[in-house]
Amino acid sequence: MSKSDQIQISLTTLAYGGDCLGRLPDGRAAFVPYALPGETVAARLLEEKRGHVRAEMVELLQPSPERISPRCPHYFVPGGQLACGGCHYQHLSLPSQLRAKTGILRDQLARIGGIADPPVLPAVSSPQVWNYRNHIQFHLSPQGKLGFEALRSSTVCPIQECHLPETALNAIWPQIDLQPIPGLERLALRLGADDEVLLVCESDEPLNFLIEDLPISAVQLSSAGRAVLAGSDYLIIGGESASAETSSQAAQSAPALSRPFHVSADSFFQVNTLQAAAMAAHLLAELPLASSTTLLDLYCGVGLFSAYLADKVARLVGVEISPSACADFAINLDEFDNVELYQAAVEDALPALDIRPQVIVLDPPRAGVDRRALDAILALGAETIAYVSCDPATLARDARRLAQGGYHLRQITPFDLFPQTYHIESISFWEKSRQIE
Repeated sequence: MSKSDQIQISLTTLAYGGDCLGRLPDGRAAFVPYALPGETVAARLLEEKRGHVRAEMVELLQPSPERISPRCPHYFVPGGQLACGGCHYQHLSLPSQLRAKTGILRDQLARIGGIADPPVLPAVSSPQVWNYRNHIQFHLSPQGKLGFEALRSSTVCPIQECHLPETALNAIWPQIDLQPIPGLERLALRLGADDEVLLVCESDEPLNFLIEDLPISAVQLSSAGRAVLAGSDYLIIGGESASAETSSQAAQSAPALSRPFHVSADSFFQVNTLQAAAMAAHLLAELPLASSTTLLDLYCGVGLFSAYLADKVARLVGVEISPSACADFAINLDEFDNVELYQAAVEDALPALDIRPQVIVLDPPRAGVDRRALDAILALGAETIAYVSCDPATLARDARRLAQGGYHLRQITPFDLFPQTYHIESISFWEKSRQIE
């Protein structure tokens, strides 16, 4: 079958990654983005493998009753112009998005993790389903225009509007007008308390463009490190201003990020501030903490969870590999005398630590937990493990190993940190199985 040929595909199931699954007449799975179960599409093949193909929708022949009109003009239209790849579910209502993500999480845990009937609780919806991102990263077109890469492509789609950044960021980025600058391919905007904005430029080439007309700070990140171009090289996220007025009624009733966090330009922080607060509150409510507890916070970052847990336990030990995040952690938890921090990879730190924690909190990157790290975690024999995941596939892989290592999944809750996209955050609680004598 030629890639130029169009084929008709009937779709049945949403898959992780934003695609919808159907079958070709020869039985191979066909993955089509921007489609929905129950739809029939005319599609063009992009990639053929032995057991599956990837295709793009050329025409929507039979739409699903659940399909809605996307808000953004840069969103995919069958047979249309180059589309931004930042969103994947704008053609699906929010309740349907939550059902789909919950179903995908359950399927991954059962199929990859080998967990029969996984105890998935109802998803926690984002208080703001638009304009929720405190961090937005742009690519630059060859003409120097800000945009986002098309789905599974390095081609940049220049944009004139975006409905995901918080309002203060949307007021700033359209004012950034750059000519092509050698070596500058990406830049990001981050939002802090009191609508402070930080521009982060990634380039190994010298940057000398002026931003003096914009009320923002600017930093260059390169292989040589961090260089301040204007203002400060960090933001404060959270604190009292987290309860500032918002147009969203749901956001007004959401838990605020009550503590202020020092976050450097090259440190990670959750992009949905209100949902970060909800996750911290969930850990506080569900973890068995006592004044005698030793808690191990792995991949602890700038200390988002540690800051809320430290005063509930006797000893808290954090492990983090990022130097900038460790520096931020030290600032954010300076008030606590019962906190220790080790800058190292988890798999290197754990064998060297003299610790027997009752509780472990994990918040690994998208790749999940390194096998050596998970072996070291299992060897500690903690009574409870809380796993904060941003990828259900790697979570399911690690879940199988946790179960084989003697842990039982008590519950898992999806948190919708990224409405309009396929991304799924979750917090699962694992308990050490008791041996029956």
